[in-house]
Amino acid sequence: MKRLSILAATAAAFVMAGGTAVLAPAAAQTAQPANIGGKPNLNGIWQTLNNANDDLEPHSAKPNPLPEAGRALGALSAIQPGLGVVEGGKIPYKPEALERLNHNRANLVKHDPEAACYLPGVPRATYMPYPFQIVQGENDDILMVYEYATANRVIEMRDVEVPPIDTWMGTSYGKWDGNTLVVTTLALGPGDVKLPGGEMEEGVTWLDRAGNYLSNTSTVTERFTKVNDNLIQYSATIEDPQLYTKPWTISMPLYRRMEPNAQLLEFRCVPFSEPMLYGDLLEGQ
Repeated sequence: MKRLSILAATAAAFVMAGGTAVLAPAAAQTAQPANIGGKPNLNGIWQTLNNANDDLEPHSAKPNPLPEAGRALGALSAIQPGLGVVEGGKIPYKPEALERLNHNRANLVKHDPEAACYLPGVPRATYMPYPFQIVQGENDDILMVYEYATANRVIEMRDVEVPPIDTWMGTSYGKWDGNTLVVTTLALGPGDVKLPGGEMEEGVTWLDRAGNYLSNTSTVTERFTKVNDNLIQYSATIEDPQLYTKPWTISMPLYRRMEPNAQLLEFRCVPFSEPMLYGDLLEGQ
């Protein structure tokens, strides 16, 4: 009855508002039990407090890559500086992987899946500037729901196997290593994606707005370690001998949202991305 219980947890977490699914507030954030089924209780709404989504590597403040943004918005469009979250400071790309990295960097914003409201993939969904909610039951799969684009994924608490297909969010398998939730995600592959102007491109999973990326041959291993009721230490190790000279790791804290009415709000970004993706069809009308 494992699948039935995760569906019940999902149903309990969602309410209907005008025909649209909206995640309900996290219940009594400070009154939850410390453990569920003998494992740390990760239930709650969590969010990072860093600039990893701008660039995983250390970076200085810089202007928006679109010149017209700077002219229209000034400092409002500037990219904030960041200390970086990559252990060792640098992503160890192989020389042959730099061609796609340079291609991404030559097409920042317009080729970034985030700008097009495509699903963000893993691990990027965790450190985007939006909260996400963990729904955990006893001896069951775990649900993670993200405010951005109503993305979600189920952590299947079973042995890792080769997924049948590639998807934007991949397929995630979880296990407990002591008090740490270890999640292995495979088959992160968007397939062909539509770019502005109708162009199609073989997609890859962007890791940030700086164009860093992984492919459908990559393995992402995340670790969620509960430090206390309001703090999770998070890390993600990315391994892909086709792209990198060695496995590499990012790490950061996740903070519980403490507002009494903390909840995921609706961020349906499709209407905001349509002018960029389909604006060429409106020209001349």
